Amino acid sequence: MNNNLADMFDLIIIGSGPGGYVAAIRAAQLGLNTAVVERAELGGVCLNWGCIPTKALLKSAQAMHYAQNAGEYGFSIDSEVIPNIERVVERSRGVAASMSRGIEYLFKKSRITVLKGNGKLESEGKVEVTGEDGVKTTYEASSIIIATGARANSLPFLPVDGEKVISYRQAMVPEKIPASLAVIGSGAIGSEFAYFYRSMGCEVYLIEYLPNIVPLEDEEVSSHLGRAFRKMGIKVITGANVKEVETSGAVCRVIAETKKGVETFEVEKVLSAVGITPNTEGIGLEEIGVEMERGRIKVDDFYSTNIKGVYAIGDVINTPALAHVASAEALCCVEKIAGLNPQPLDYSNIPACTYTSPEVASVGMNEKQLKERGVDYLVGKFPFTASGKATAAGERDGFVKLLIDKESDKILGAHLIGSNVTEMLSGIVVARKLGAKAKDIIGAIHPHPTMSEAIMEAAAAAHNEAIHV
Repeated sequence: MNNNLADMFDLIIIGSGPGGYVAAIRAAQLGLNTAVVERAELGGVCLNWGCIPTKALLKSAQAMHYAQNAGEYGFSIDSEVIPNIERVVERSRGVAASMSRGIEYLFKKSRITVLKGNGKLESEGKVEVTGEDGVKTTYEASSIIIATGARANSLPFLPVDGEKVISYRQAMVPEKIPASLAVIGSGAIGSEFAYFYRSMGCEVYLIEYLPNIVPLEDEEVSSHLGRAFRKMGIKVITGANVKEVETSGAVCRVIAETKKGVETFEVEKVLSAVGITPNTEGIGLEEIGVEMERGRIKVDDFYSTNIKGVYAIGDVINTPALAHVASAEALCCVEKIAGLNPQPLDYSNIPACTYTSPEVASVGMNEKQLKERGVDYLVGKFPFTASGKATAAGERDGFVKLLIDKESDKILGAHLIGSNVTEMLSGIVVARKLGAKAKDIIGAIHPHPTMSEAIMEAAAAAHNEAIHV
């Protein structure tokens, strides 16, 4: 039954992830009567099953590392440090729930209407919402933003069954740590879970099709992380083409073509971490004629589709599938809808972070890209072994690497690996946005002792002016 109430809003947003909820709050700030359609928890995958709860798990892994190595900091722990996975998961879920409640509070504060259920484009300016009870209600809006995000991808021969073959969702809430785990795919998700499960005592195989793990990163950073992983006992296998996974027996048998030939890895579980698929099915795109491009919604610089009043942001469009990108797109899109004059996003200045140990952070181009483009550049590199703060903290692993245009002295790329480097990257992103030169960074007084001094030293190294290396 379709009970057409025809409630009218200025803006309806389908999805409440980091794109959807940011769009809603900014729209409310700009005076738009706004509604958000959400079928699950507010905050979407990021807050509930992605960015936030995984960082809580990784923090537990880090705390365990410190406890196990307390002797290096002058402490004695008499008994063995043993993880309580139930409490680790409970803490992670508590963090996620807290953040979701925070979004609920912000929505109430901003007087944003939440429409619980599945949203679908009915026609231009209309959204049909199917509630949990099956009742369909149609709402009208001058503008509609699609922010439905994405879900885990799977290989054709490797369907996720939630038991032997798991996705990130099952990986976040294990009842117990398996004795062994094969992680297929070494992007941010795969690498972070490989680190977490190994920290919890699991035997981990990290299997990557491309020549390097975290393959989108600078090759020097990828190699360094690979060495760090191997040192902690992760079996890193690169250049491996997984051909088959047998799950019928007592164990899973992962069969792959590697540099050594065909190899078989027997493990208790397999984690499929081979990317994501946009949630574009069943939301009425085809029915109203929204144009698609390479499986994603086609939009202009301000996220408008070919259908008047219909916009799309985040993982459903062909831009980097990162939470902070979706949020930035949300702000730009809503401000355009509200009649402001936002500038299109600069996708060449998008930061990327991987929260392993050591952490990985980068922005801009890497050396391989610069060489392919024939760019004349300088390299400035500073190792944390030469950092007083890193040495005092017992975190000497890693480096800061800056790639600098030889002619303009501007920063073409920054590639960091080490403790807390994800917290250091924002300064470089701002510097690049403002067009700062390496000499500007050298001339800016950095606080001592800090890890961030390494950025200044790396810039100085590019000009043969580094003091501490």
